[in-house]
Amino acid sequence: MTTTEHVHAESDPAVPVTVMGLGLMGHALAEAFVTAGHPTTVWNRSAGKGAGLADRGARPAGSASEAATAGSLVVVCVTDNDAVRELVRPLAGELRGHALVNLTSGSSGEARDLAAWAAEHEIAYLDGAIMAAPGGIGSGDAAILYAGDKGAFDEHGRTLRKLAAPTFLGDDPGLAALHDVAVLAVMWNILNAFLHGAALLQAAGVPATALTPVLEGGIATTTGWLAGYAEQIDAGAFPGDDATIATHLAAMTHLVDESTAHGIDPALPLQIKALAERAAAEGLGQSGYAALISQFRR
Repeated sequence: MTTTEHVHAESDPAVPVTVMGLGLMGHALAEAFVTAGHPTTVWNRSAGKGAGLADRGARPAGSASEAATAGSLVVVCVTDNDAVRELVRPLAGELRGHALVNLTSGSSGEARDLAAWAAEHEIAYLDGAIMAAPGGIGSGDAAILYAGDKGAFDEHGRTLRKLAAPTFLGDDPGLAALHDVAVLAVMWNILNAFLHGAALLQAAGVPATALTPVLEGGIATTTGWLAGYAEQIDAGAFPGDDATIATHLAAMTHLVDESTAHGIDPALPLQIKALAERAAAEGLGQSGYAALISQFRR
């Protein structure tokens, strides 16, 4: 179960924070803390990246050890979780009793490994997934998903809210990373489908800009199905009230045929059609579309 608030303890803007890693995203995180009035210590492996932040009031640390000690809330945002491990493991003593928030992109397994290490050293660990570009941080339009130590989220939620709207997903520290890649899976599939459709229209001399007004309505209709499909997936029941997989399969054939006829690579629609054909062969032809989840579980 997710929690979008549950931030009731830490409301004092004077809570000291540390940001380690000052790439584009790390810089944006530190800037948001500074703007919100938090005493902010910053550190980056390559010197010089914190100069602009120092001009705004951040305090560059002379070492990673100094940075880890300075903030009761330590936010890490670096290249990958290998870099996180290399950074934080020598700092176990300095981080003991602090909250460590890892906003580095990575896998759920890496998050769980880091959480286990943190627990061994009495470090409260939260893993996070940033659902925004750097420009959205601190603007009120961004969101960050968190998972892991619920006590740390409750204690520091108001401070973390200065970065973006926080959502707590649960005490499994891998949940933020899993939600992140689930969203990316949807995003890439939507974008690839758009590119395929645009290629089809261009083959007929129609500009891609003509497709977007039509797509907006179609995407809105599709997103309207998601909540009901999610309920069906959780319940394991897939009534074909709107359209069955067999009905969809017939339309998928048209997409494959049109793609081939217009010289457009049919690999994407063929993959879509193959999933539906397998489901139908397994007796799911009269089930609703969400029953295709059985094919992804393989």
